[in-house]
Amino acid sequence: MQKIINRIKKEFSLNPDLNIKEIKLNFWQTIYIVFLETLSGSDKVNDYVLKPLVNHDNQKQITKKNLNNFLAGPNQVTVKNEDEIEFYLTNGFTIIILDDLIYAIETKADLTRSIAPNEVQTAINGPKDAFTENYQVNIGLIKRRIKSHHLKIENSFIGRVTNTSIGVLYIDNIADKRIVNEVIKRIRKIDIDGIIDSSSIAFLIDDENKSIFPTVKYSERPDDAVIELMRGKIVIVVDTSPFVLILPAFFIDFLNPISDNYTKSNNINFLKILRVIIFFLGIITPAFFNALLCYNPESIPMDLLINFAIQREGVPFPLIVETILMLIVCDILKESDLRFPSSFGSSISILGAIILGQASVEAGLVSPIIIIVVAITFIASLTFTDLEIANAMRVFTYIFLFSSAIFGLYGLFLAFIFFLIYICSIDTFNKPYFFPIAPFNKTYFDNTVIKKSLKKDRRRSKILSSNKVKRGENL
Repeated sequence: MQKIINRIKKEFSLNPDLNIKEIKLNFWQTIYIVFLETLSGSDKVNDYVLKPLVNHDNQKQITKKNLNNFLAGPNQVTVKNEDEIEFYLTNGFTIIILDDLIYAIETKADLTRSIAPNEVQTAINGPKDAFTENYQVNIGLIKRRIKSHHLKIENSFIGRVTNTSIGVLYIDNIADKRIVNEVIKRIRKIDIDGIIDSSSIAFLIDDENKSIFPTVKYSERPDDAVIELMRGKIVIVVDTSPFVLILPAFFIDFLNPISDNYTKSNNINFLKILRVIIFFLGIITPAFFNALLCYNPESIPMDLLINFAIQREGVPFPLIVETILMLIVCDILKESDLRFPSSFGSSISILGAIILGQASVEAGLVSPIIIIVVAITFIASLTFTDLEIANAMRVFTYIFLFSSAIFGLYGLFLAFIFFLIYICSIDTFNKPYFFPIAPFNKTYFDNTVIKKSLKKDRRRSKILSSNKVKRGENL
């Protein structure tokens, strides 16, 4: 027993929060109580461990055989290997040692914030609770909504230093087992010093550089995670991260927010189609304007063309340079708005919109029409809250722009063909990324691209659910 205590003292030698208490049962036996004050709640240690063991009446009855009967912790583990002591101590457990018997009692301190409203994926209707940095709380928020034994959780601990808890959640009689096994296999192959956020897991299990488009969806909303689980998808919960991962994620998933589920299908379908138009509008608008004005001016009505020429009189830069400069200015404004505290955000927007925009026009550096074209592009990108989609839009905006600047409308068409080839070549966990458009799947199309009425939504997509396609079938 003394050997174990000496090992703990040596391993945690520069940890002043290490607390070791001795309780004498009799002349021959001593119980050692070990915990880290920063990770364990003092009230829990006192109630679950200290009070029962310092009671004189109890001390006369305590033996190795019945020690566990006097420990009041809700989660009690028998530690069979000394190497596991470090794991339990660093996870907020209290270690009780009596001779060669070692118990770990869960006494975790409450180090996380309480459940707060969602801030990123906001919606007028629907639940307002959001995930937190606490692993158990996040699992509880999902289990509160799915009251079924078919909800399965595969636990892993990733990171040589952080030893972070990772949970893979799926509904076993809905999800495709091949996808589940592939995800678990990739997670268990991870060998890294530490996992700080769920994004690290996303990068490691699905190569972060294989595509500029996001192939894993982040969500802070429990209702979003539950809806995707019932579709046959997989949810990954990472300790210390307020965002869960949903996979496989398809391109169309990022154009449709969770709030669509809480609006009538007839009303929301117009907005769903509008979002697709906005996505392409944000990519094509600068390129289309450059192609028309530089290569195909005959396509513009004469009065409007003369107006454009008057506006550009005195501007020292070619149209392509003028457009690129304004796009870069908008990206700078967007980045500064994201990085600054919210109280400064409105000031930066006013500065960019009024001073930079108006002053640039008055100084003759840019024409007013370019301000309008770039503003349409910028506003279109703000429609999508996912930063990865916005970044992908930015990349293709420049690809379309340069292509149209070189080849005109023909270049715009070539860039569009390249976009379709590129996005159709991406896969996410061996599933086509442009699904359900290519390949076309009516069931998932009715769940994402347009919204079917809830009464008629009776089937799941075969690409996600290999065994239970019909909703409610033997569940």
